[in-house]
Amino acid sequence: MNIEKDSVVRFHYTVSEQGQESLESSEGREPLAILFGHGNIIPGLEKAMEGKSAGDKFEVDVPAAEAYGELREGLTQRIPKKHFEGQPLKAGMQVILNTNFGPRAVTIQKVGMSVVDVDLNHPMAGKDLHFAIEIVEVREASAEEIEHGHVHGEGGHHH
Repeated sequence: MNIEKDSVVRFHYTVSEQGQESLESSEGREPLAILFGHGNIIPGLEKAMEGKSAGDKFEVDVPAAEAYGELREGLTQRIPKKHFEGQPLKAGMQVILNTNFGPRAVTIQKVGMSVVDVDLNHPMAGKDLHFAIEIVEVREASAEEIEHGHVHGEGGHHH
């Protein structure tokens, strides 16, 4: 079966910034499982996977605009230090901040006495990425998976 909208895809990946060492890999873990065509992965990678099938291995370069977006200037915010729950903070580190819209990864820019300046861009924003992909399995999604917008069972969401 070829990868198309409403199929479940299980795959291994290695991602790096173009020309750099690997940032993250699923090697040694369970493959990632996604419901294809539902925005569960970055657009450039989804586009590269379409039409592939189980057993396919390929590499693809995804420009920042089709990955986590371009780096947006001025996307900073000053947050009271109390919202960081006593974590030791230093410029450049990435932390998860609980917001009204759920957890969000932010990058610390500057730590003051009572406030912390953070960059709200995704940590991978502005980066052109390189992926090595191995498609492990492709199957039809169940009606329930399509309705919920994510994979259930092995490698997916459990209710």
